[in-house]
Amino acid sequence: MAKIDSDALELEERVIQTNKVQKVHKGGTTLSWNVLVAVGDGKGHVGAGLGKARAIPDAIRKGVEDAKKNMIEVPMEGTTIPHEVLSKHDASTVLIKPASPGTGVVAGGSARIILEVAGVRDVLAKAIGSSNAINTAWATMKGLKSLKEVERVAAMRGKKVEDLQPWRKKENNGEQA
Repeated sequence: MAKIDSDALELEERVIQTNKVQKVHKGGTTLSWNVLVAVGDGKGHVGAGLGKARAIPDAIRKGVEDAKKNMIEVPMEGTTIPHEVLSKHDASTVLIKPASPGTGVVAGGSARIILEVAGVRDVLAKAIGSSNAINTAWATMKGLKSLKEVERVAAMRGKKVEDLQPWRKKENNGEQA
């Protein structure tokens, strides 16, 4: 996959989670923050990143920079995804399923925010196992990265799209299914 130029896109930034971290030293405690951020253009490009700093605004800025470095393109089939995907990261597993138009984003936590900023309008998602926001976010990103377009799969198999999806043949001939 080619690297996505995040500067050319109009990106929306959403904070998924802030986490206060205290470290105890001999001379006292040190307070810092880590922030999980999702960025996307609402047209199929999305990234997630983690920023750590002593102040929340600095952590958000670092998280956005990290998310821009980790941007991916999500293949879409209208307003949904092309196929179902199950992805795992550490103890978190995320199931993402395509949905019919008008369903909306039926998901919770970090999966919902990532899918919304990506521009997926109709999708079902379920976090299975650990609901840890960071691991769920990474599992969602891994799942979106593993999605394949129908045309690309057909080309890899040396077939036509109509062979993989017979109902498309009827739509192309002007007939209704």
